[in-house]
Amino acid sequence: MATYGSQNYNSNFRRNMNDLPLAAEFERLLVGQPGVARQILPYVEMFAAGLSPEGRPAGVFLLLGPTGTGKTRSVEALAESLHGSNRHILRIDCGEYQMDHEVAKLVGAPPGYLGHRETQPLLSQARINSVASERSTLSILLFDEIEKAAPSMMRILLGVLDRGILRLGDNNLVNLERTMIFMTSNLGADKMQKELTPTLGFAAPVAQGKAAAASRLESIGLAAAKRKFSPEFMNRIDATIAYQPLDDKALHQILDLQLDRIQRHVDARLGARSFELEVTPKLKKFLLEKGTSLEYGARELKRTIQRFILQPLAGVINTGQIPPGSLVDMDLKNGEKILIRIHTDDEDN
Repeated sequence: MATYGSQNYNSNFRRNMNDLPLAAEFERLLVGQPGVARQILPYVEMFAAGLSPEGRPAGVFLLLGPTGTGKTRSVEALAESLHGSNRHILRIDCGEYQMDHEVAKLVGAPPGYLGHRETQPLLSQARINSVASERSTLSILLFDEIEKAAPSMMRILLGVLDRGILRLGDNNLVNLERTMIFMTSNLGADKMQKELTPTLGFAAPVAQGKAAAASRLESIGLAAAKRKFSPEFMNRIDATIAYQPLDDKALHQILDLQLDRIQRHVDARLGARSFELEVTPKLKKFLLEKGTSLEYGARELKRTIQRFILQPLAGVINTGQIPPGSLVDMDLKNGEKILIRIHTDDEDN
């Protein structure tokens, strides 16, 4: 039996936890971008089957589109589906490596240079392997906002994407054949917004049709990427994925997903003292109005939930007002005032 890749998956993407197909779990976690799974998951399947090409990463993806549409969330969703946690990502914020001398933090300073021994490379083999898991040996490497990277980082990446090998400052080699590389970028986002503003907003495109609008946005993003990156770089990317604006249905689903995550967090953290949380439609509508926009998509939604759900809830929990097993009903009253009602079993008797 071949042992290359993860032994916990067969060609049907079965997960150990509940035998749910990986594709279904990935699409559940990533809302509003149905085409993304079709472009990423085949490379996971090839890796699991031992059919990934030798001498290069298991998959290389450039994720383009307006902010708040789910580019980084796609990578997190893949990590959760594969490894059970979105912490299984080695994340590089390229905004921190805009100068050539800063790139030494990634690969380490060469021998003889000042600080050689003190500079531990971020992209070491140990760090790459640390984001794999018992469930899958596939590591995930994310370069966030790749367009901000210094030219020297782009030269390093060009070699990595071509050979699947990274040479560190001390001449040690890092093998990236068991790694998927994702690069996010906002290239073309301004032009995409101008394209969207007259017709889309957060509603489905009517005038030009969804398919035509998606094709237009993809063309804008791809043209911007080709202007920024060299042909050699673009030719080493397996898939360039353009993300579409999130419509009202997707935003409601994202909100429900985040509220469900809060419920699971309450259950896990409080144990026997946990309670059931319910948010009224009126408050949900308010959260969406405050936390989503055409400019930022769903990016601000998490912060809005923290302010209007978690913070008021924490105050009530800390004063011991919520009996174990009770129902906590959260509503909106008088503008932005949060109303918390606590229902216990005693009320039914």
